Amino acid sequence: MEPLVGIVIVSHSAQIAAGTVELARQMAGPELRIEGAGGMPDGSLGTDAGAIMGAIQAVDAGAGVLVLVDLGSAVLATQTALELLGDETAARIRLSGGPLVEGAVVAALQASLGDALEAVHAAAEGAAALPKLPG
Repeated sequence: MEPLVGIVIVSHSAQIAAGTVELARQMAGPELRIEGAGGMPDGSLGTDAGAIMGAIQAVDAGAGVLVLVDLGSAVLATQTALELLGDETAARIRLSGGPLVEGAVVAALQASLGDALEAVHAAAEGAAALPKLPG
């Protein structure tokens, strides 16, 4: 079996990251490689580039990694993590501007089907247009 795209959830809150991971994993199945990087090492709110880097390394099976973030400074911490990982690894990483929860769920479903990184990334980005209300 070919490796699946991995997914990392970056949130300022460890609880939000863990809950989003739990929901996405429930929808996509146990074979999905998904990790959260939420909060600071002392338990406070924030984002930690070292934790993000570790999560990326944990889910990277060679098919690429999609990183979803909650707020703007999470982007900065993720960019720092990518710099620390180096160009070769960073080339296999995509950062999504899609909605955190909806993007994580649709990306997880696409990844679990074995879709390539670009398709998983597009699914997460497209989640912003998914209607939540009927009509």
